[in-house]
Amino acid sequence: MIYQDPLAYLLGIEGAALMRAFNGEYGADFTDARLAEVRELLASADKIGAARATGPISTADGYDVWSGVYDQPGNLLIDIEQPIVREILADLPVGTALDAACGTGRHTSYLATLGHRVIGVDASAGMLAVARAKIPDGEFHRGDVHRLPLPDRHVSVLVCALALEHVADLRPVFAEFARVLRPGGHLITSDTNHGWPIVQALAGGDFGYLPHYNHRASDYLAAAVPLGLQVRSCTEPCLPGPMFDPDVQPPKVPVEHPADIFSLHRWCPAATNAFYRDKPVAIVWHFQLNPA
Repeated sequence: MIYQDPLAYLLGIEGAALMRAFNGEYGADFTDARLAEVRELLASADKIGAARATGPISTADGYDVWSGVYDQPGNLLIDIEQPIVREILADLPVGTALDAACGTGRHTSYLATLGHRVIGVDASAGMLAVARAKIPDGEFHRGDVHRLPLPDRHVSVLVCALALEHVADLRPVFAEFARVLRPGGHLITSDTNHGWPIVQALAGGDFGYLPHYNHRASDYLAAAVPLGLQVRSCTEPCLPGPMFDPDVQPPKVPVEHPADIFSLHRWCPAATNAFYRDKPVAIVWHFQLNPA
């Protein structure tokens, strides 16, 4: 169970912005404005939205709910991550490619256009249904990244995108990736770098949060390097430009659930811009397995 208070989140954003000012990145006017906004937020707590305790749901159940709308435009994280991953994939030799935790098959379909024989594995039946419809000639399996339903040394390219935040320990998963990769094969992973869990709206008006773990760059290296996975590249993209136009005040609306952070950001746009400026929101790795 997690307890989320929208006012607490906003005060956290203000605090992070104030720490950047304290460090010399902003001046007195910015600091005074943030302190005034903190007082305003405290006085408006009953208008922002109520705090909620939210229970856990499995990753498969959460993505089943999400499968019908996951591909809709507007996901900033996908907009940032996808071009980086695809640029790496476009330069790799064509062969057999696995999309582990493939979701709706957005990377699987791109691999297919490059000429790869594609395999997708996912724990969510709903996501797999979308992927199968998108790539009818692909090979798909319902499975888990800890136990991939493939033989040893089976693929030359392996992609795992925006899924490892749901994994508590990267080491057994990377060992499984190395097991199914051929010598000299390529592993491309992407993951979030934002620090909060995904909350899904469920049938009947309830909410549930998916398992979530924050991994350091050192965690990836500790999991990959002992297996013979060499780092080819590592990219940590940030949000492009400010989230809010500094000359426009967005409407402040109450949130249905405190996990709706994008609506919450409207209550403190300047602090949000300061918080996210030059802050990585994802990490993309390209590893290559040592030749035999």
